[in-house]
Amino acid sequence: MKTRAVRLYGKKDLRLEEFELPPIKGNEILAKVVCDSLCMSSYKASGQGSDHKRIPNDCAINPVIIGHEFAGELIEVGSKWKDKFKIGDKFSIQPALNYPDSPVGVMGAPGYSYQHIGGDATYVVIPNEVMEMDCLLPFTGEGFYPASLSEPLSCVIGAIHANYHTTPGSYIHKMEIVDGGKMALLAGVGPMGLAAINYVLHRNDRKPSLLVVTDIDQTRLDRAASLYTVAFAASRGIDLQYVNTSKFVNPIEDLKAISGGGGFNDIFVFAPVAPVIEQADALLAFDGCLNFFAGPSDPNFKAPLNFYNVHYAYTHIVGTSGGNTDDMKEALQLMSAGLDPAGLVTHIGGINAVIEATLHLPEIPGGKKLIYNHIEMPLTPISEFTQKGKSNPVYARLAEICNNHLGLWSPEAEDYLLKNSENL
Repeated sequence: MKTRAVRLYGKKDLRLEEFELPPIKGNEILAKVVCDSLCMSSYKASGQGSDHKRIPNDCAINPVIIGHEFAGELIEVGSKWKDKFKIGDKFSIQPALNYPDSPVGVMGAPGYSYQHIGGDATYVVIPNEVMEMDCLLPFTGEGFYPASLSEPLSCVIGAIHANYHTTPGSYIHKMEIVDGGKMALLAGVGPMGLAAINYVLHRNDRKPSLLVVTDIDQTRLDRAASLYTVAFAASRGIDLQYVNTSKFVNPIEDLKAISGGGGFNDIFVFAPVAPVIEQADALLAFDGCLNFFAGPSDPNFKAPLNFYNVHYAYTHIVGTSGGNTDDMKEALQLMSAGLDPAGLVTHIGGINAVIEATLHLPEIPGGKKLIYNHIEMPLTPISEFTQKGKSNPVYARLAEICNNHLGLWSPEAEDYLLKNSENL
């Protein structure tokens, strides 16, 4: 089976190539990858090359396929797994395997460490360890892109589950956000912030009474407010407030006032910016938990922390990197039940757009960049479909479909694109 894939050879050395995949073994599965959502982690990996902890040292000789937020369907199942999987099954993959006997090392992950599996490819061979670790996950919902976005959503789910609180006099930590508490998402209207808002508003088991989302970009705040409305939040029993902190003379005092004066029980920081972390630290309530979600590129990144409050106010900090398999299963279940992550997606492209988009991801505005690997299409903002539709009927129809879905991507738009991409 031939595949086309974007492979990493070294620092900023990505190449779109066609090559032959080996025949699958009895404990492997051959899969068609339909789509992949580009991630900042791939940008970091492509910049660091073999210096990255998940990239093999010999990638210059044995290049790896990049991309780890992908979905598709199974097309050949090895004998070992025929009782569990069947041809035609839709799937997503939890890339953080942590498999002790992996041939690529314990830190090995699809999209970083393997020659024959990654998200930016047309076909891949799923190795045995993915199934052994229960990381090949079925998806029964509509379309493919929700399964692709289950990985970033699982990262948010994992972060929220990882927060913890204490009881004075006890050393037993109570995991999770405070039910009915006060919660803040700082720099919270980027793609991962939007995923967090979506998740918090749709949870049934635990939710805050107050959710404050901050940023300094009013356009992004307005878009978030249009997708995840204050009215819908209120119907879920949540007081949702979008706040542009650039308009405050004293953001800390003003945000504390919104909390009622006592600060926030749970604060999530979505940007690796020292002043934002300092702000979060200052806003913590007694026994407040600061979750540093944003992964910095600088290994020496630091920010001050108030250790007086750590000692006397029981404040604490936690950080997570990715979600686990249970988090991803929860994400897929929520999506199969109707949670739509389309609000995260702002750009659509084909496999030919992967290299430039990955290498310049921080410079491209908007949210998630969704790649369809079996088509050729420049990376295109959904907002530009109408303009492009003046000269191309496929874009015109895509614009019409998206406009019927509040300007968002949808399973209907995906299906139309896949059936008509040759006319782009």
